[in-house]
This record gives sequence, C-alpha cells and structure tokens, in this order.
Amino acid sequence: MNLATKYLGFSLPHPLVVGAGPLTDNPDNVKVLEDNGAAAIGLRSLYEEDVAGEQMATFFNTESHNDSFAEATSYFAEPDRPLGPDEYLEHIQRVKAAVGIPVVASLNGTGGIGGWTSTACMIEQAGADALELNLYHAASDPSMSAAEVEGQMVQIVREVKKALRIPVAVKLSPMFTAFAHFAHQLDEAGADGLVLFNRFHTVDIDVIELEVLRKLALSHSADLQRRLRGVACLSGRVKASLAVTGGVHTALDVIKANMCGAHVTQMVSALLRHGAPHLRVVLADLKAWMEENKWESLDQMRGNMSIQRVPDPAAFERANFIQIFR
Repeated sequence: MNLATKYLGFSLPHPLVVGAGPLTDNPDNVKVLEDNGAAAIGLRSLYEEDVAGEQMATFFNTESHNDSFAEATSYFAEPDRPLGPDEYLEHIQRVKAAVGIPVVASLNGTGGIGGWTSTACMIEQAGADALELNLYHAASDPSMSAAEVEGQMVQIVREVKKALRIPVAVKLSPMFTAFAHFAHQLDEAGADGLVLFNRFHTVDIDVIELEVLRKLALSHSADLQRRLRGVACLSGRVKASLAVTGGVHTALDVIKANMCGAHVTQMVSALLRHGAPHLRVVLADLKAWMEENKWESLDQMRGNMSIQRVPDPAAFERANFIQIFR
C-alpha cells in the first residue's frame, strides 16, 4: 500500500502534516511530532504588525529625539505571541536543527509588497523549506472593490515568488465571491500550493459591559465540509498542490479530503485535543481503511469525487440545492 504524496515539490511518506499553531512553538515538541509520524511541520505565523512594531521600537530607541516622544514607543502593543521577528527567525533555525522533515514557515500581513518580500527573504535565509503566505483581508472598507483586494493579493504572491527560491503556498479564506477564479489567478501568479481554509475567531456581544467578545474554538470534523467543496472545485484545474486545513480529525476526514483532490491534510485541533500520538492512530486507521476497501494508493483515489468529474458542475450544484430544499 502506498500512502506517499507530493506537496510543494516535497515527496512525503503520507499526507498527515502538522499545521500552523502552538504545537510547533517549541523545538522539543516539534521533534515529538516528527517521532510520531508527522510528514511535515507548519510554524505559527509571523505577523506584519510584529515586524512593524519591532522596527518602530528600534527607531524610537536609537534616534536622538526619542526622549522627546517617549510615549510613541508604546504605540505598538507587545504581541501576545511568544515569538517576535528576530526570535521567529532563530526559531526556524532551531526547528530545522531538531528535525529532518520539511519545515514550512508562515507570514501573515496586509500591507505593501515591500514588507512581504523583505521578510519572506529573511525567512528563507533562516532555513525554512517553504513559506505559507496567509492572505487575510478584513474587506470592511466600502471604497475598495473586490477586484482591488484580489489584485493586491495576486501581486503580493507574484512578487514574493520572484524574490524566493523556496516553494510558496497561499492560505486562503473562503470568503471570495468567485473563489475558483481567484484561486486560478494565484495559480497563474506562481503559487506552489493553496491551503483551504483559514479559520476565523467568532464574535459575540456583552450587552451589559458593551464589549466585543472574541474567541477561537477548536475545530471539529463538521468544519471539514466547506474545505471539501473548495478543494473539489480546484482539483485538476490548478497546477498548485492542494492542502486542507480545519476539521481534519480522523482517517475518514483524510480520505474525504484526498477524494476531493487534496495532496495533504493539516492537523492542529485534533493534536491539541489528543496529543502527538494521535498522528499514529490516524495513520493506522488510514491504512486499515484502505486495505479493507481495496485501495492500493492515495494517488489512485485522489480527486475521484472532485467537481472536475462532473460534466456541468454549476448545473449539478444547482440541482442538488433545489433537491435538498424542496
């Protein structure tokens, strides 16, 4: 039985990848994840605001007039994350020294292209095997059109690809009007991989204290459904590798993602719940299921449930919509 897959040009023994999250903040933890079978490791994001905050702090601490405007040094709040920009680059080096599997760094930003490319180059120089660009945009400015937002993101990917030698994946949100078209633009811009989808914090209101309450709950397998549709829309239509993140907890989740066209599945919440040994459990269950159902390889089944297999996808989805709600 062959569980091998390819992602971002890397040949992996199986599709179980640890996604970006707190589990990879410590090199010792990363080694434990590798020992339990992780095929690759995703590091938590370095945020553009962290880079800008450090640059501003350096400026105000070194320029001769910083004493006159001392309050300005507190303009950027201390990040909640444990790693600042310099520490992040050092962390990449420590993780690379600890494991032999691919290490994928992550960069999350919203600003101009220059900040993306310069930081991406530093991440490459620190030794990351690949970079995941987390293209988050709140899209709350009514004066900015969807075409402008998407055009900016495509340009960022194009310029980062020009600046780097390592593979570049793009992590997307599901909130694009014409998602398949946008993904195709990113593919043409040179993205080596597309990661579906970002998970967002939930918002509630405290009506007594008049406060906005934000939290990010761990995912469940039910969260997988939107990812399956997104991957099924792109399978066979883009050159980029496809990754599913969010809702991958069991071997059946991995099977479903693969059947829709995913090359890898990223796990975070399941490992936070059950620990690193859960990778071994999912891998064993995956092998057992494939043996029971007479599948010889993941390549053999990949994409067999994608929308590409349907002659008229739009009509097919419309018919299903009508059937369900009737």
